[in-house]
Amino acid sequence: MTQRHTNKSIIVTGAAGAIGFATCEVLAREGAELLMVDIAADRLAARAAELSAKGHRVIAHVADCADEAAVEGYATAAMQAFGKIDGFFNNAGIEGDLAPTHEYDIDMFDRVIRVNLRGMFLGLRFVLPHMVAAGKGAVVNTASIGSERGLAGACAYNAAKHGAVGLTRTAASEVAQKGVRVNCVMPGVIETPLLVGMLEQMFDDVAAGMKKLGEVATLNRVGQPREVGDVVSFLLSDEASYVNGAKWEIDGGALATIRNDI
Repeated sequence: MTQRHTNKSIIVTGAAGAIGFATCEVLAREGAELLMVDIAADRLAARAAELSAKGHRVIAHVADCADEAAVEGYATAAMQAFGKIDGFFNNAGIEGDLAPTHEYDIDMFDRVIRVNLRGMFLGLRFVLPHMVAAGKGAVVNTASIGSERGLAGACAYNAAKHGAVGLTRTAASEVAQKGVRVNCVMPGVIETPLLVGMLEQMFDDVAAGMKKLGEVATLNRVGQPREVGDVVSFLLSDEASYVNGAKWEIDGGALATIRNDI
């Protein structure tokens, strides 16, 4: 295993979720010390304990990533624990309900935007100053293939993920000359509880729905959380030192191609 993150301190939000935790596993194996942030206290504690039992230095920090004081709190906690923030996986998010835009529940729309877009902005707002002051750092935001296409029934999620790309590009243009890089990943159909929740709303048979959605990718399958984590780890590493303001599709080729099975 490449130790590309030895002596690095990294914050991961949404760390108790499938992609967040898979990324924590990759980063920890590659030498990073982690502040794992999530609102789900019990699940977060269990995830952190799992990594600690393997000898990794991790700290569980419970926070609502859409609350201003809580976000400032996790940035401060990382500085107090590690003395620096080398990397930040700005990943927390929710899927929301599925409904046509003209029927979408307004409170649900506000909730999704609050967590997925406002929460991402707050993460940048309170973590970037520490990186700028240090003159170095790398951020990866979680966008989606929905950042590039319309997703029927998911107007709030889709709007937030389009916004994630805009936040990424804007921040990248502002802090690059201060030694900080900002990129985003755009996962496609990844096998997570979040996806299962959406499939339960869309299909009577979740397994059949999973197979159907897997056909969106030219690789003809859904992706795994670790496959996202590996790309995030690279983007946070010095190996990606000339990558800035980019959006990386992790979608099995779904956005890049038109299927041709002849």
